[in-house]
Amino acid sequence: MKLIRFGPPGAEKPGIQLDDGTRVDASAFGEDYGEAFFASGGLGRLSEWARGAGPLPPVAQGVRLGAPIARPSKIVCVGLNYADHARESGLKPPEEPVLFFKAPSAVCGPFDDVILPGNKTDWEVELAVVIGMQASYVQEDAALDHVAGYVLHNDYSEREF
Repeated sequence: MKLIRFGPPGAEKPGIQLDDGTRVDASAFGEDYGEAFFASGGLGRLSEWARGAGPLPPVAQGVRLGAPIARPSKIVCVGLNYADHARESGLKPPEEPVLFFKAPSAVCGPFDDVILPGNKTDWEVELAVVIGMQASYVQEDAALDHVAGYVLHNDYSEREF
């Protein structure tokens, strides 16, 4: 099951993209795909609801898609996690992970315009891991139990400033 959110910026509704690519409106489920949704077993509840809900209203072709997650509480990034990228930047690969944050307000839909702030904008396509429950001091063998899913993340940085 793929989660989608659709509609104008700031007024997106929750939906589902079915295995055949059809997009349907899941507004009647009554929850958006935010932190509380994931923390309360929302994926399982949504899946069960969708199986019994009968035909769901289709989402019209051409409707804007928003980010699939409603305003994540935090976006934690790992910098220089590829040795080649570190070398391209003229840096030695770090011995420990370099962590930094992106503002949740920077999240947009997959086809939304991106305002480029300067002359040396750099970007990378990243795999983002959606953590589905509070996690602190998680043992390695239990790490995947905390993963709700994955999304593509286009990471933009301005290198001139």
